[in-house]
Amino acid sequence: MPLEVLAAFFAVSLLLALSPGPDNLFVLTQSALSGPRAGLFVTAGLCTGLVVHTSAVALGVAVIFRTSAVAFTLLKIAGAVYLLYLAWLAFRAPAGAPRAGRRDAVQGHRLYLRGIVMNVTNPKVSIFFLAFLPQFADPARGPLVLQILLLGAVFAVSTVLVFGSVALFAGAIGRRLQRSAGVQAAMSRIAGCVFALLALKLLMTER
Repeated sequence: MPLEVLAAFFAVSLLLALSPGPDNLFVLTQSALSGPRAGLFVTAGLCTGLVVHTSAVALGVAVIFRTSAVAFTLLKIAGAVYLLYLAWLAFRAPAGAPRAGRRDAVQGHRLYLRGIVMNVTNPKVSIFFLAFLPQFADPARGPLVLQILLLGAVFAVSTVLVFGSVALFAGAIGRRLQRSAGVQAAMSRIAGCVFALLALKLLMTER
């Protein structure tokens, strides 16, 4: 694949990662609540989800979500239920004063899995990749499957750069804000509202 094609794809991917959406809001809220380390784990999970979506496009599985209303609906319901579960956890978060090590209360592997589930259960990502990735692939350059996988990897790299920066920034701000127990409680409630709104938005998503 020509370098200029990859460079153009990378630039577009950066812009897409910068645009407001459920994933970067998820990174933002988790980082503000639990610190930059939490946001980086979530970012890793989201990017793993992108690998799943890329593989689905490369293998033709993603077509199912574009052609089957049942598959699309079931997946988005699963994603909405999971977001509502995260909202419930946020609303139940203790409102006491911050304690040493509280930021590490949620283990890294759980945050990583949250990122995966958050991304994989959004059928719009598969449909978007199905429309977006092939535009930069060309059968004349070789196997399309390998080209799609390469493009997906480049997209994941751009996502790591953008979401990682969001995690570090939001985590630093959150560390300062959480010195107050009242602010910490408010941040948990805000995060719960964000997750609930994302669940509602996902349920209202059409193919």
